[in-house]
Amino acid sequence: MTDRRSWHEKLVGGFRRTSDRLVGNLAGLGLGRLTDAQLDEIEEALIASDLGPAIAGRIRARLTDVSVERNMEELGIRLVVAEEVERALTPVARPLAIDAFPRPQVILVIGVNGSGKTTTIAKLAHLFAEQDYQVMLAAGDTFRAAAIGQLQTWADRAGVPLVAGKEGADAAGIVYEAVKQATAIGADVLIVDTAGRLQNKRELMDELAKIRRVLGRLNPAAPHDVVLVLDATTGQNALNQIEVFRDLAGVTGLVMTKLDGTARGGVLVAAAERFGLPIHAIGVGEGIGDLRPFDAREVSRIIAGVERVT
Repeated sequence: MTDRRSWHEKLVGGFRRTSDRLVGNLAGLGLGRLTDAQLDEIEEALIASDLGPAIAGRIRARLTDVSVERNMEELGIRLVVAEEVERALTPVARPLAIDAFPRPQVILVIGVNGSGKTTTIAKLAHLFAEQDYQVMLAAGDTFRAAAIGQLQTWADRAGVPLVAGKEGADAAGIVYEAVKQATAIGADVLIVDTAGRLQNKRELMDELAKIRRVLGRLNPAAPHDVVLVLDATTGQNALNQIEVFRDLAGVTGLVMTKLDGTARGGVLVAAAERFGLPIHAIGVGEGIGDLRPFDAREVSRIIAGVERVT
């Protein structure tokens, strides 16, 4: 399992560009009592850092109150930012619990192509296997042969079995077979890849509905989770994806990937603030162990650039 200190270092490195952007945007603001003009600048800086207008407004209101009582310097501003970010992230920082009975717990994973969906499935499998759960994967994205091959490669790397068919095969049929096999071997978790195309929303919705019907015949409670994978590098577009997939597929939770490749990691906070959906894990690296549940306080202080301040 990833060492706790090692994971903290990965988080610090992963959020470096996001933190540097936020700290840079706030640089030089806050010398003495904050004026309305300075508060405007701070609010704009927070929005520019992809934290979102709602939390930026809350931070501005908090700074207005605090500044009446004492002079504010840049570090003090960032500490207030950290506290408000923590407040937004705490309710949504919820690891994906494996608690369904009877087994297996079926997790549908959805997301647009290129979001890191396939690698995220393998990383989730690895995470659950570390916790001694028996995991199986299903290649429900039959639209692209490359998706099936890629998932097979990652399944081999994670050391878990994969149920797959040929390109163009019926996705619902593959999922049906996967549930039967997972039940037969006593698997705890079945993670199902799904098509990531959004060009034809009706086609995608029909396919997901068919998968749900098939699952319902085998286990009325399935799917137990519908997890949307988001690419943090897309910034505010990730929020649009949440809205679309929530309406199309009944998303129950989120995973945010590629946070180490962007200065727009503040969108994690904006997603929490706007939608309130559980954020089960975040990805800050390409290794199979680089996807983990997160601690709201730790991440908020890293984003605000105060992780070393007591």
